[in-house]
Amino acid sequence: MTEEKPEQRKPSFRKRLYEIIFEADTPAGKAFDVALLILIAASVLVVMLESINYIQIRYGELFRQLEWGFTILFTVEYLFRLYATKKPLAYAKSFYGVIDLLAILQTYLSLFALGYQQLIIIRALRLIRIFRIFKLGHFLQESSVIVNSLKASRAKITVFLLFVLLLVLIIGSVMYVVEGGTNSNFSSIPKAIYWAVVTLTTVGYGDITPVTGLGQFLSAAVMILGYAILAVPTGIVSAEMVFQIQKKQHTTQVCPHCVREGHDIDAVFCKYCGGKLEA
Repeated sequence: MTEEKPEQRKPSFRKRLYEIIFEADTPAGKAFDVALLILIAASVLVVMLESINYIQIRYGELFRQLEWGFTILFTVEYLFRLYATKKPLAYAKSFYGVIDLLAILQTYLSLFALGYQQLIIIRALRLIRIFRIFKLGHFLQESSVIVNSLKASRAKITVFLLFVLLLVLIIGSVMYVVEGGTNSNFSSIPKAIYWAVVTLTTVGYGDITPVTGLGQFLSAAVMILGYAILAVPTGIVSAEMVFQIQKKQHTTQVCPHCVREGHDIDAVFCKYCGGKLEA
């Protein structure tokens, strides 16, 4: 009787379950996640329809039954995720783990307190899994480019925001001096600063307007300055995005140890915890 080679052995149920639930690279994994997305979208639609008064009066009981059906399915799915991963606590504390828990928690909380039921709309956040599922699309890569660019630009953007804060303080104070004596809208420096923020960002609500010639001239200058100000963070982030696009592409593979994504295509070990990735 010949001994079965390790590579010929069938994967265990837990490993197979892990591949289906956490991996989007296999047909079974993609089919599971697509079916999950359909259920999530349907449950969100039910909550939205239930918020419409005349529909809720007519189909309220049906909506409650559907909601509990969705909640039971999502609860089973969450428990399967905890069982399939090698480190359940790491998954539970991960971004997707927290969202998955919140997606089912509100329904159970509604048994004890009113108002929690409408928070089920948080399930819509789970739809972001679509960026991981359809790996062949470039959505995942481009979304990671934006996130990484924002992270790399945070120091520059922080300095820029501090400069803008100082600028609106100065502009608001000047406008209070110019308009404060003749215009009741500029009755305090905080109100003048509010006007400066609205004008500098080119929002222009129009609830506070200058009436003096000098005040109107300063307003025009602040409006023009606003266009230049808005271009600065765009340029900072765009420069970082160009750099990020040139970096390696990432795979959707999930580390079985820390349940994190974003590994290089040729990675063998997790770049976050050092654990070996599944083949």
